[in-house]
Amino acid sequence: MAKKAVATFAGDKSQNKNVVKCIKMLKSKKTGAYYFEEAIVPIGQEKEFLEKKN
Repeated sequence: MAKKAVATFAGDKSQNKNVVKCIKMLKSKKTGAYYFEEAIVPIGQEKEFLEKKN
């Protein structure tokens, strides 16, 4: 029988616990269309990311 392959990720998992993914929706000044900006920021800096104007 064939063996089932399982993918594993190597690395320090403790670093992943103190970051969060932030997504904000912005409106393009040129076309008027909406687009999304994503970033992975440290916990505690979410407010600065969301308040930052582009």
